[in-house]
Amino acid sequence: MKLVDINEFYSDLGGGVRTYVHQKLDASAALGWDTTIIAPGPADRREKVRGGEIIWVQSPALPPDPRYHMFWNSAPVHQLLDEIRPDIIEGSSTWRGGWIASGWRGNAAKALIMHQDPVAVYPHTFLSPFLSERRVDQFCFWFWAYMRKLSRRYDATMVSGEWLASRLEGFGLRRPIAAPFGVDKSLFSPSNRRCDIRKDMLSACGITDETAPLFIAISRHHPEKRLGVVIDAFAKFTNSRTAGLYIIGDGPTRNWVEKKARRHQNIVIAGQINDRSDLSHHIASADYMVHGGAAETFGLVVAEALNSGLPLVTPHIGGAADLTHPTYGEAYRAGDAGALTAALHRIVARDRNELALAARAGSRRVGTPDDHFDSLFTTYQSLAAQKGKRQRIAEPKLQEAPSRAVANSR
Repeated sequence: MKLVDINEFYSDLGGGVRTYVHQKLDASAALGWDTTIIAPGPADRREKVRGGEIIWVQSPALPPDPRYHMFWNSAPVHQLLDEIRPDIIEGSSTWRGGWIASGWRGNAAKALIMHQDPVAVYPHTFLSPFLSERRVDQFCFWFWAYMRKLSRRYDATMVSGEWLASRLEGFGLRRPIAAPFGVDKSLFSPSNRRCDIRKDMLSACGITDETAPLFIAISRHHPEKRLGVVIDAFAKFTNSRTAGLYIIGDGPTRNWVEKKARRHQNIVIAGQINDRSDLSHHIASADYMVHGGAAETFGLVVAEALNSGLPLVTPHIGGAADLTHPTYGEAYRAGDAGALTAALHRIVARDRNELALAARAGSRRVGTPDDHFDSLFTTYQSLAAQKGKRQRIAEPKLQEAPSRAVANSR
């Protein structure tokens, strides 16, 4: 079987989407699929990889984040599809890339991939907590109409969680199907906790007291991740006690985040950690994970922290919230710094050892990447079979029509 992912959010310098795409290529090779990633980039380029190929199509850069590009011309993408002739096409974008993928006239089954919820990313981010998410969704009725129109051009809408499938079904998107993401449980584990790494992280935060709680936050530096809310809440929290906040990540708002963090003590902006093993040790060596983003479709770094035995502090909605449970975490009203400060106080007042044990038990809710890709490729095989069956039923009708016309003329 041949799969083509027309992926507008893939970048060599990206974070979660890049990690996911490379996992999919590995899974593709293991399952015997031939997978091609078509992504917008600074120049036309091809790279053979295990499981298939990555093809970049020269496209304009996105002004807010030049690491990413946006498809513009459909012709070169459709020419590549004519050459590859896939069985399945993924449209991994709700923007230009999604329309380009749906517009190819070949016989492939098509799946719209919701790597993000744009209403949650932008309107929810900028309007909450002043307006409820439900009210914001109502104001964005025009966008949901747009999404219904786009999704009707596909055979299914693939999402990373049952909660998101339910949300999209409520807005009338076509056939939402959940294939929950997973975590590499051999890599992210409580066994990676290291006292020396924890001490170094506290020291980077300017703390010598090793009994002080250490929070870790991992996210792209982008407004949707609400790192400003996290920093403001943490600053209020540390007015009454000493604690460290170690923030990992990079992105278009990094200068703003660093400037904001410098106004407060015990907060360090550590930058990106690309080595996955190194990242896993940093996560396991912290005491708590705090997350600001309420627009996650799954919350991969939150799941990795949970699998590393960390208690969680997350917003009340989104993929991160779906991973949190009262036995090992605290939720707060998304975008509300005061509510987050209160949640930080609540989590440190609880017995951390009990929280960590509950987190380990809770991590059983999270599958592995193999589980995810088994579900995904099984769904795709079914979609391709259904597409082929519809085509076989339709072909005789096309052949019979002329003969009826001839009969009628006689």
